[in-house]
Amino acid sequence: MASLFNRTGAGAALSLRSTADTPTSQGKRMPTIALVDDDRNILTSVSIALETEGYRIQTYTDGASALDGLKHSPPDLAIFDIKMPRMDGMELLRRLRQKSDLPVIFLTSKDEEIDELFGLKMGADDFIHKPFSQRLLVERVKAVLRRFAPKDPANAAKNEADAAARSLERGLLMMDPERHTCTWKGEPVTLTVTEFLILQSLAQRPGVVKSRNALMDAAYDDQVYVDDRTIDSHIKRLRKKFKVTDTNFEMIETLYGVGYRFKES
Repeated sequence: MASLFNRTGAGAALSLRSTADTPTSQGKRMPTIALVDDDRNILTSVSIALETEGYRIQTYTDGASALDGLKHSPPDLAIFDIKMPRMDGMELLRRLRQKSDLPVIFLTSKDEEIDELFGLKMGADDFIHKPFSQRLLVERVKAVLRRFAPKDPANAAKNEADAAARSLERGLLMMDPERHTCTWKGEPVTLTVTEFLILQSLAQRPGVVKSRNALMDAAYDDQVYVDDRTIDSHIKRLRKKFKVTDTNFEMIETLYGVGYRFKES
């Protein structure tokens, strides 16, 4: 295994194992995970924990290097620290969200609640508080990847039939869970995994009120613990994204003290 500290230049991408040495699960390509943290001890321990599970790892020591690296070698999921040199995790996420719906998990201290709220508004998919167990981190990674994973190509015919059955068309809204695509008035709307699942849950039953807890159940794995007000932040971002395409978008209604519903056409 190559040394984590054999680096050339600040912020350079680090690698604990070459891609050729990365194990696969039953012949399938394992997901690639990008780790971005200026703490070398965290990079080392998290990388080892994830590589032990078979994941391929990219590591960066600051946000600026990560932004460049993620553009050239997009991973399947990224884990960001919040406080880093050159570019912090929040700014990295903000820039990333301009063009990508890559699932992102933040590493944060327990006293950084304001950062968590801001991160959710920016489109983060999950948070893990420091200090954390490696087992917890691995399970959170698996949970987020499950929410974003494509279906098994070995069952392509069945998957296509299932996808057609699950695809949603609600007036001007089109959602394809199989391809993770969403359009409004024929224009694409880029959504994070969590945003997609929340909107899908609402659109599946137009006119029916969904409580925050119901939307949390639809969008989050059982092992992910979030405050119910997190849903409010995601709804706000959904409305903002659709209003870029249609300033008159009012399909998501708020029923104060009750929850949200997708307006019937």
